[in-house]
Amino acid sequence: MRLRFAGVMRREWLHLLVILVQFIPPYTSKPHGWEEIPKVIVITLNKALVFSCPQVYPLFKVLPVVLIALIITFGNRVSRIFDAYVGITYILFAVLQGVAITEEYGLMVITGNLLMMLVVSAVWFWDIVAQENDFTPIKRPLWRYWVVPPAFLAFWFPLNPETLMPDFNPVYLFTNVAGLTFCMMTPVYISILTLYHPNCNTTTLSVTSLAGTIIGFYNMMWFIIFPRRLWWNGILHLPLLTISIYGLALSLIRPKK
Repeated sequence: MRLRFAGVMRREWLHLLVILVQFIPPYTSKPHGWEEIPKVIVITLNKALVFSCPQVYPLFKVLPVVLIALIITFGNRVSRIFDAYVGITYILFAVLQGVAITEEYGLMVITGNLLMMLVVSAVWFWDIVAQENDFTPIKRPLWRYWVVPPAFLAFWFPLNPETLMPDFNPVYLFTNVAGLTFCMMTPVYISILTLYHPNCNTTTLSVTSLAGTIIGFYNMMWFIIFPRRLWWNGILHLPLLTISIYGLALSLIRPKK
């Protein structure tokens, strides 16, 4: 008999926790004023630890493709492996994208983002026990596959790292940083759950989607502030925002008995 997730980790409290951690200011080992918070966040994102390990980028591009193929082929026999992989990557996102070390501020941590991603990681790890993600093949209406093209675009992340302009080099499917980023992998993870909804862990879906919606809105704000430089980056973050909102809405639908 499966353990019911909602009875142990209530989704409402998790939603509240994800929202509340947004108000925790970033940490720097060298003091900064409140007026410097936007600057601290920008520097941390641009100097994050994730940019110091390009040698592992291909690994985190290949592994999700292999896992998706295994889910399609073997279904529930690999559900725990998939849950574990997603949980591990959210820990990596939290640390590698939320932490930087610079001369100006020393150790820098975007505390709210880091804690939120750890909460998302926790709900994926819990499903290893709860086993509510059911990847048994089901018939789906054709329209449900609308998430696939934008999720693929996010995973590809066809952006030139120097100019931040469009660059549809197919090599990026295997070599760029997207596999180690919250913004590009979250649409992929949510898309998989939506394609198996309602036979998925709706708490995992809702918490992940809420976090994705929040980060998606943050990225749209940067796009609005710097439209000339970040217009393409903003478009590449639309899958995160739209798929997250869709996943959040879908998680609130009670399936007919």
